[in-house]
Amino acid sequence: MASPVNRTVIISGDSASTIETVTARSELGSTAAGTPDTSPPTSRSRSPDEPKASTSTDASTVPLEPMEVKNICFVGAGFVGGPTAALIAFHNPHIQVTVVDLNAERVAAWNSPHLPIHETGLPKIVRIARDGTNETTAFLPTINKTIKVAPRTPNLTFSTDLENGIGAADIVLICVNTPTKTYGIGAGMTADLSAVEGASETVAKYAKNGAVVVEKSTVPTGTARMIREILAQYRPRCEFEVVSNPEFLAEGTAVRDLMNPDRILIGSNTTPAGLRAAAALKGVYAGWVPESKILTVNTWSSELTKLVANAMLAQRISSINSISAMCEELGADVQEISRGIGADSRLGKKFLHAGVGFGGSCFEKDILNLSYMARVLHLDTVADYWMGVLDINKYQRQRFAEKVHRALNGNLRGKKVAIFGFAFKEGTNDTRNSIAVHIIRQLANERPREIAIFDPGCSPEEILSEVGQHIQDEPTLAQVKVRTNWRETTDGASAICILTPWYHFHYPKQAQATARRTSLWNGSKEQQLADANTGFLGPHPTEMDLIELENCVTRGKNKVPLDPLKRLKPEACPENCKGCNTSSTNAEGGGDPVDWEEVSAMMKLPKLVLDGRNVVSAPELEKLGFKVQGIGKGVGM
Repeated sequence: MASPVNRTVIISGDSASTIETVTARSELGSTAAGTPDTSPPTSRSRSPDEPKASTSTDASTVPLEPMEVKNICFVGAGFVGGPTAALIAFHNPHIQVTVVDLNAERVAAWNSPHLPIHETGLPKIVRIARDGTNETTAFLPTINKTIKVAPRTPNLTFSTDLENGIGAADIVLICVNTPTKTYGIGAGMTADLSAVEGASETVAKYAKNGAVVVEKSTVPTGTARMIREILAQYRPRCEFEVVSNPEFLAEGTAVRDLMNPDRILIGSNTTPAGLRAAAALKGVYAGWVPESKILTVNTWSSELTKLVANAMLAQRISSINSISAMCEELGADVQEISRGIGADSRLGKKFLHAGVGFGGSCFEKDILNLSYMARVLHLDTVADYWMGVLDINKYQRQRFAEKVHRALNGNLRGKKVAIFGFAFKEGTNDTRNSIAVHIIRQLANERPREIAIFDPGCSPEEILSEVGQHIQDEPTLAQVKVRTNWRETTDGASAICILTPWYHFHYPKQAQATARRTSLWNGSKEQQLADANTGFLGPHPTEMDLIELENCVTRGKNKVPLDPLKRLKPEACPENCKGCNTSSTNAEGGGDPVDWEEVSAMMKLPKLVLDGRNVVSAPELEKLGFKVQGIGKGVGM
């Protein structure tokens, strides 16, 4: 019987090439016996471009000794590299973690109290790993015991010294941007891999022989092969293993996602060297992630999984948004429908909140990338399906802008429109491709007197920069004003558009969300450990243990301090610190919640509230004199 032929198209940048690999069915998924700490061999298929496993017992099939990881380097200090490096250093105090970036200003921010990435809980984690901690004690009155906490040595460094940072590392992770390409073949669809290529060349020049190179950036399937070829071109006599480890962080909840991830995905070749590299990276995450949540697959499956995951999440948003349009015509309530279908265990309730659509730097980019790969593979029906998700998203934001236009009698001239929220989601200062900027551009074309924007997590500079990229006409741009509080934003406005669901805008008011705590201990466990000969925490407490100790110390208190154990070392800023002087608030939402009664007194008729996120109660606001229109709410609701 003839062996099957697998044809695989590698799509990377401007090129699409076909590779034929002939493999016996019995060899698919074969791995070296006895390789530790990986998924069972039967669950692992080979990447199409890796060499076939040999049936003879030679050096290529003998399991290798486990790799000891003492030093890790992240190339790129952006949203992926910075937080991930901080969490790995935080949970692995025995590993030196270095983050390198050519952007000196960004590196300086990471080394200051004013981090360039605004995520709840991140500043404290960075301080602990970057600066170390003091020796301290904690008294637990419930068990009448004082606990001694040892100091911690710093093990997280941010630097512009690429050569030494990369050169010392056992594992090098590439975490650079892969935006949608704006030129040439694949423009507007595929990913621009120039930064990945440049980072790979830099790694090839400086990495030590035997280092594991990890692609963490979101990339088209087959990019690992490009990285492997670059490494071979620059260092033909060295051996490097390339591993895929995509991130699945959601902005606004990145720390929570990293502390308790749904899964960690590691893709590698199924050769002994590939499995050894995967096991080494798996061991790093095992510092705090249960082994059952660390999944090992082949390299190409790992690369594609990242794109598919984001595409399917976006698909759910577009699906419920399409239903919201029907609800408004039929008199149904989309929130009630979401609850009804979300109660089905086969569907679940997540990503079923109707709104003005999804924005940000990931969903749209990854769907375009996935669709482009399908086109190159001549799977036009597949490409059309995923492009439909983007079509609904565009339709939803256009429909909202048209709703504003209709509600103001088809005329915005001489009127002020207030925008509540600009970041693409709450809990972050990320303004890239926000839904708000597309709606603002459409409204600005109607020549209003003013479009006033307020976002409690973004600086005016960040907002104006993004708006300026989408509105080129100076007179039109002059209509857009960014305000630093909700009072200036709403004074004299005829309508308010809620575009980001910050807790500040909710009505009735809701308490500010706080980071979720992982409860590992209970009272009886406290007593049990207090009575143990090894002491309350044992000889080598982890940071998760210390988090639980903080929970014990602060139990029952209404207000929890940032540093209940008084472990943190003081931070200082240089003179004329740019971070201190910036007008930006923080991603946890600076400023006071909106007083809707006060807003009603300041607005002009008809006092419209167009709730693009369904965060206010229409009946309650209408008691204050507002007219309210939500998303997916039938007439009269």
